[in-house]
Amino acid sequence: MYAHQTKLASDEVQELRREGGRYLRELREARGLSQRQLAGLIGAEFYTFVSQIETGRGRIPPDRYRTWAEALAVEPRSFVRNLMRYYDPVTYDILFEGTHQAGTAAKAG
Repeated sequence: MYAHQTKLASDEVQELRREGGRYLRELREARGLSQRQLAGLIGAEFYTFVSQIETGRGRIPPDRYRTWAEALAVEPRSFVRNLMRYYDPVTYDILFEGTHQAGTAAKAG
């Protein structure tokens, strides 16, 4: 069923991935890292992997979230919460519905 919903909204999914990529690019640039430098920090063999993620043509594998958060010098929990907006908006809405700042919802819930 979930795969079916994804197919119905494939344009929306792609736009969310692009927005997520922009979020990641902003974090990288704020840290003053090139794509090549970030690739080295996360253990990616090719910097083009970072490029693909930043352009929305891929997503960070969940088992790599902590590595990316550390490389980008952000707190892992808030990093994953922000990624969830782009990678899994249905779950994000259920967990943090009606909030602009996810941290507020977590404290209230």
